[in-house]
Amino acid sequence: MAVNTTPISAGAALDALRAGFAAQAAGHLTASWMLHGRPGIGKTEIVQQLADETGSRLYDLRLTTIEPQDLRGLPFYDHASKRTVWYPPEDLPADEGRSTILFLDELTAAAPSLQPTVYGLLQERRVGQHALPDATFIIAAGNMIEDGAVAYEMGTALSDRLIHLSLRAEANDWLASFAVPRGLHPAVTAFIRTRPDLLDTTEEALRQGRMIACTPRSWARVSAILHAVTDKTLRDVLIAGTLGDAAAAEFVLIVDDIAATVQAQAMLETEGRARLALYPHSLHGLTALVYALVTLVDARTLPASIDVMAGIGTLVDARTEPEFARLPLGELATYGFELLIDKALANGWQEAFRSSASYAAYLATREG
Repeated sequence: MAVNTTPISAGAALDALRAGFAAQAAGHLTASWMLHGRPGIGKTEIVQQLADETGSRLYDLRLTTIEPQDLRGLPFYDHASKRTVWYPPEDLPADEGRSTILFLDELTAAAPSLQPTVYGLLQERRVGQHALPDATFIIAAGNMIEDGAVAYEMGTALSDRLIHLSLRAEANDWLASFAVPRGLHPAVTAFIRTRPDLLDTTEEALRQGRMIACTPRSWARVSAILHAVTDKTLRDVLIAGTLGDAAAAEFVLIVDDIAATVQAQAMLETEGRARLALYPHSLHGLTALVYALVTLVDARTLPASIDVMAGIGTLVDARTEPEFARLPLGELATYGFELLIDKALANGWQEAFRSSASYAAYLATREG
């Protein structure tokens, strides 16, 4: 059964959940939400980020690992009232004086026997006599059968209890909202900017009968591999086992180029003609330099980072190599400054741009 709603990026889904959380806190809307998306697209990360931003305690329930009685709690015979009472499980929110998020992950993979118990949580916000606190925000997530994951069809009795958000992988959104803020390895961010079609290859892998596909989650794992494994032979084996052999073969070629040519830290510590000689020659290398600068920058190094970023746009005149004339240097410098300004504004460092002669020259070139 298709999810007949407008597909949106992970960043847009997070915006929708932010709005829903604020609306519930203001007493305007109480609803349960459902994130649909392929494995590895970032559903769990969205929920974790919302919890971090709102200061909410996150209750993360993997529904494939529990039985109905795990949600109902433990029965106990009350001799005074001559009734059976239920002690609620610690996995469900209690009234603890702050907002909570109940995350029902892998909902579509949960056993059908569990679904009636989940119905009560999603609609009546209770299990038996245990009612969820008013400040509980409920989000479910799951995959579809066509994603190649273990999943059951979602019946109308369940789907009608939810506001559905269908996620799709979008490279620009993933770079801006996930990869750059988390400081993923510059080789990964540079590669996905130039090959956005390889951010998520799940559909192609399913069509070709291949087990391994590229996903946003697998690219984050590749970043960790690059930081952790120094032996090139072993590194390449691990990357192939994460991305699949075809994507990995293309990626490792640019990793070595970036490692040989990108010297972001040295450029921040160098000035004049010596710095000019350190700029990479390739588009991958320059793109990786942009991301490396944004990752490394702090209040102390921001003036030098502005100088280096502005220098990208001048390479066609400042260097003699003919390849610079074929590269989108102005576009790359503009994109880099957008990222750099966003980070400066988030940290209160914007004064460095007002006093930078390099940034003033960059703006004059754009206006001219």
